[in-house]
Amino acid sequence: MRFLLTLSAAVAVWTSTHSLAFSPMATQRRPVLLHSSLAAEEVVIEHEHCREPGDRDILIRAARGEVTERTPVWLMRQAGRYMAAFRAYSTKYGFRERSETPEMAIELSLQCHRKYGMDGIIMFSDILTPLPTLGIEFDVVSGMGPVISTKIETEDDVKKLTKAESIDFDEKLPFIREILGSLSKEAENANTALIGFVGAPFTLAAYTMEGKSSKHCLKTKKHMMRDERGEDKTMSLFLDTLAVMIGNYASHQIECGAQVIQLFESWAHQMSPKQFEMFAKPAAQKAIQIIKSKHPNVPIIYFANGGSSYLELQKDMGADMIAVDWSIDMAQARKILGPDVPISGNIDPTILFGSKEQIEQAVRDCIDKAGGPGNKHLLNLGHGVMQGTPEEAVGWLVDEVKRYKGKQE
Repeated sequence: MRFLLTLSAAVAVWTSTHSLAFSPMATQRRPVLLHSSLAAEEVVIEHEHCREPGDRDILIRAARGEVTERTPVWLMRQAGRYMAAFRAYSTKYGFRERSETPEMAIELSLQCHRKYGMDGIIMFSDILTPLPTLGIEFDVVSGMGPVISTKIETEDDVKKLTKAESIDFDEKLPFIREILGSLSKEAENANTALIGFVGAPFTLAAYTMEGKSSKHCLKTKKHMMRDERGEDKTMSLFLDTLAVMIGNYASHQIECGAQVIQLFESWAHQMSPKQFEMFAKPAAQKAIQIIKSKHPNVPIIYFANGGSSYLELQKDMGADMIAVDWSIDMAQARKILGPDVPISGNIDPTILFGSKEQIEQAVRDCIDKAGGPGNKHLLNLGHGVMQGTPEEAVGWLVDEVKRYKGKQE
């Protein structure tokens, strides 16, 4: 990305002119900026997209299930370490510092859109960000990922958490309103949409119960089995608490400027169809119902990563659109969901390590299998952009999505 100030120089200037108070060990760990503005940067918009009147809300219309003039596109982890501009921050500052400091989070959210012109800007944040509002503390450790120190092992542990209904998100997470408020203005100026997101209840419950990323999710599954036997209701109580918090947190994001919400069931691969139907699905549905009760016209996208083996169980989630991972063929996914269910996905992220021709063909195949350009389909990857992805490859993908008019007869 071309700056009149190089990005690394801009970061250095910002660091030298700002005092940042951020205590990793504090109970309520949020950054306090003693000066309020990031060093001024003159940026160059490198793409030629987002210039048609309909580009402003094409992603929103597709998520609602409308037929659109073309297939819109955004990418999970589009703000990520594959970009050198992003790494200029991630190599200097910890994740929570970046995601909870408005100036940095705003800049990291915007970098990819300036370069590629996706049909949406997504807030740079994390699905774990709202956990401290319940009294659940976490840190993001380099080389390990998120580590959650608060133990949820009994029904009493759940009952000791902050009441989800009483959380004031402006008090507990004041940076969210500032980030989304600024991004809302940026999205309007860029003629594109603003995407908010939350983690689904099961995923947050499993992350908390395991304490960190887990290969087998055994602690969580033991809780589910005890719950199923009626011996202990820790899992059900925790999922219910999280569903209320997540529904209200997503609603807060909308009130701060988000125009569409994606609900991430990131640990769907840990569940059998039975476990999904018994635990994860009702909790996610409750969160979705809370959002819809407050903001019925804001579209919700539900993404169960690794949940393609029980895709048929997701048709009645209550979400406006279902996102699918890359492990299922798009034509099969469309067949399972039916022609009337809006769908998002699902190119294999590793395709971005291929040639320009392979990437463009993967785009065309995905759009065709979803029913053709603009047919209730939002193109995305079937997972996030991977670290090490060539930057130019992301541009090839976005360009082809916006250019493709369908098979020529």
